[in-house]
Amino acid sequence: MVILRKELGRIYRHKRIRQRLNGTSDRPRVCVHRSIKNFYVQVIDDANAKIIFGLSTLTKEVRNKLKDGGNVDAAAYLGEVFATEAKKKGIKKICFDRSGYLYHGRVKAFVEAARKGGLEF
Repeated sequence: MVILRKELGRIYRHKRIRQRLNGTSDRPRVCVHRSIKNFYVQVIDDANAKIIFGLSTLTKEVRNKLKDGGNVDAAAYLGEVFATEAKKKGIKKICFDRSGYLYHGRVKAFVEAARKGGLEF
């Protein structure tokens, strides 16, 4: 498998970030992943090594509302849906893991929409 130099740099950044960032049951870690066509989010409790829940632009309720899953509008809508799902699960405070991606574009749109939805970062 060939990994591009740009992706390899992101993986190294992600490893560096994960050394300091840790999710607990009170404040779980939210990890994002971007692909060209979609955007994925997981809520992880690192203390118990459990994934609490995950969403993406491929889930039915999100996919039906969007024309394309790989743009800023899709990430913002996913942030709104994510905030409501997290509140249903009793999650109000989270620590955000940007997975080595720069904080702009889709990542920034997701975070701002989740903050607007009532989550504390």
